[in-house]
Amino acid sequence: MERKKFYVNIGSGEISQTKFGNNDEFTIHATNDEILLLRSKLNNMHGASWQSFWRAHVPIMPYHNDKPNDRYDDELAETYQMLYDLGDDNVKKHIEEIGVLGNNPL
Repeated sequence: MERKKFYVNIGSGEISQTKFGNNDEFTIHATNDEILLLRSKLNNMHGASWQSFWRAHVPIMPYHNDKPNDRYDDELAETYQMLYDLGDDNVKKHIEEIGVLGNNPL
């Protein structure tokens, strides 16, 4: 399959082939199937974020037992790993600098 250039912004959940505004936080080259998987990960992060938001309003639930927050963290790490794998040299360098994947990205 052919790889195409995409611009990704994790905060807004945007994936676009057109650079516009601040959507170029990460520049990647991916197939349509890889983009579908990335979209799924971003959607899962969004869902887990909302679940964590609602859990935060239940004072009897301790933070360390927050499964939606754990799910969000897992999806975020998987998303960064995928961006690292598909990204250009600038993306790889940025992800290494922020250390979100630990010392050794896969």
